[in-house]
Amino acid sequence: MAPTYELKGLRKVFDDGSVAVDGISLTIEPGEHVAFIGPSGAGKTTLFRILNLTLRPTAGVVRLGGVDVSGLGESELQKARRRIGTIYQQGNRVGRLRVVHNVLAGNLGRWSTTKAFVSLISPQGVDTARRALGRVGISEKLYARTDELSGGQQQRVAIARVLVQDPDIILADEPVSSVDPSLAASIVTLLRDLSAESRKTLLLNLHSVDLALASFPRIVGIQEGRILFDLSPEKVTPEMLRVLYAGDDEAIDIERLNEILSVSGLCRPIRK
Repeated sequence: MAPTYELKGLRKVFDDGSVAVDGISLTIEPGEHVAFIGPSGAGKTTLFRILNLTLRPTAGVVRLGGVDVSGLGESELQKARRRIGTIYQQGNRVGRLRVVHNVLAGNLGRWSTTKAFVSLISPQGVDTARRALGRVGISEKLYARTDELSGGQQQRVAIARVLVQDPDIILADEPVSSVDPSLAASIVTLLRDLSAESRKTLLLNLHSVDLALASFPRIVGIQEGRILFDLSPEKVTPEMLRVLYAGDDEAIDIERLNEILSVSGLCRPIRK
């Protein structure tokens, strides 16, 4: 089976000359769960936009399932995008709509324009939406206004929408940055468990280092558009994290991170 992603020499330079991704080479196998960490502005979001095929790299190769996506026509590109479900930091939800409509938006890649319009008036496939919401624990919110839900519930709506889409790959770009820290772990666990059930590839950008180390078997550290390390969590040392964040102590919950490192056998503590 071909890797889910093969990236070779990936580079992205924007019109203002800023380099967001600089020479990234990476392979992701089917069903892998990978966390990407690094300081703000490191290029993680740009990398994810390239991975979900909404942004073209300036140079380098992106292979999806062994196919070089640069050679795809528009219809083939649209088909490839349907294999990828993206959960954004703000969820990309329409707040004034009912939850059912936001969840059923997962069908837009395969619905005709007419069916999508009709569904806004009379939701099509309500049972599908209800089942997806049941899997994320909020089936009772089916007809609630989305903007009246809590931040954590709104992210669960975004996850339910991806379940309706049923992609092979889930990309989540800072999915817990706007929710209470006490809920962050439960949302990450939910994403991980749902992906494992259906053997989906799961890639997350996470600002929370301790959550990444505690939840994922593979950690990729990104700094200034480059991969600084690509390791299992027990091999990520305090020194690596110091270099990765270069003084950005606000990114690290020092007390919690030291606990994780200690459990992992990395006993040298991090100090501010």
